[in-house]
Amino acid sequence: MSAPSPTSSPSQTSSPSQTSSPSPLTSKGASTNIVWHHSSVDRAARAHQRGHRSAILWFTGLSGAGKSTLANAVNSALFEQGLACYVLDGDNVRHGLCQDLGFSDADRTENIRRIGEVAKLFVDAGVVVLTAFVSPFRADRDRVRALVPEGDFIEVHCAADLAACESRDTKGLYAKARAGVIKDFTGISSPYEEPERPELRVGTGSLSLDACVGQVITYLQEQGIIPAAA
Repeated sequence: MSAPSPTSSPSQTSSPSQTSSPSPLTSKGASTNIVWHHSSVDRAARAHQRGHRSAILWFTGLSGAGKSTLANAVNSALFEQGLACYVLDGDNVRHGLCQDLGFSDADRTENIRRIGEVAKLFVDAGVVVLTAFVSPFRADRDRVRALVPEGDFIEVHCAADLAACESRDTKGLYAKARAGVIKDFTGISSPYEEPERPELRVGTGSLSLDACVGQVITYLQEQGIIPAAA
């Protein structure tokens, strides 16, 4: 099975048969005298071997909108097809990589910045990475989009209204937020900026899980990211 070629970008490396000049020393943020080391196996080679492209599926929506549920269901569907995929979940990431961050606006922005950089690495590794984060601010999501070539960032708005999300509040978070126990809670005391032009808007508040999964899988097939159904 031949694989579609991923979009090229400066961040992609040359193939093992190619040679390139050493990268110059640069500075990034507080890091100085660093150099970009090119991998001996690049993204295109991984795509060819695996038979599919890599991409970021960015699931965003209110707490309780079904982001993690949908991301994991899509992940299972991809895995059953033998595709390389992985889920980055908001709660899970805060157990380790982002355990030093709270939920202030500044901390939310840093949380998404870190996840964006991790997701970019997964794309380079040839993996379809599914991220399930409230990610309430458009500017933060747009910054992640800008990290990868056009077509590699797929914003999936899990569209469920506040009433539907509160009815699914198995953790009791909305009740605590309305009582003032939880501060900076998205949708109650902190804003959520809906995507204006997402690649996909999935009605997780009204559609069945199977229908939502089907919508995402169909999109990936139509975009040539994963093979079409046999």
